[in-house]
Amino acid sequence: MLTLYWATGTCALASHIALEQSGAAYEAQRLDFSKNQQRSPEYLRVNPKGRVPALVTDRGILSETPAILMYIAQSFPQAELAPLDDPFLLAQINAFNSYLCSTVHVAHAHKHRGHRWTDDAAAQAAMRERVPQNMTECFTLIEREMFKGPWVLGERYSISDPYLFTVSRWLASDGVDIAQFPNVAAHAARMAELQAVAKVLSVHNAPA
Repeated sequence: MLTLYWATGTCALASHIALEQSGAAYEAQRLDFSKNQQRSPEYLRVNPKGRVPALVTDRGILSETPAILMYIAQSFPQAELAPLDDPFLLAQINAFNSYLCSTVHVAHAHKHRGHRWTDDAAAQAAMRERVPQNMTECFTLIEREMFKGPWVLGERYSISDPYLFTVSRWLASDGVDIAQFPNVAAHAARMAELQAVAKVLSVHNAPA
């Protein structure tokens, strides 16, 4: 059985949704960041990075959302979460998910994680001030150039969809109105109607 480690409000939501949609046998272990459980000795033995998600498999432990999503898609092909028969579309998934991971998530992280880049308080404050602008620029690119609709790849649902849904949920707290991105907003509403998404959200929204 697979074990997913997750925490509320994190990108682990994407992997949790994909697992639920895959039909895999899994259990989900919640970490409470307010209690710093991600830095506990027990969890650091699972993921020395001290972050989520982490997925325990029978072959070892995986971290990083793009890798976990691709593992789920390839391990459970019957769920059709990725176009495994189309190298170009599969590369597009990797490109989109890499952008969310390496650029959009980093732009969001400047709000609360400025200490990762500098110890200077003024510099951290400047990072926080730029978050709305940077996130707006990221989602403008997604809206205009990267999103095909109704799903990320067009008519074909994929692992990029729960990932985009997860990251778009951060916009409000970053001071960005999702309504200025009608395609992304419609996607978020469409995702929320899916049974697996509603089930996972009920878990993530429950009190710790």
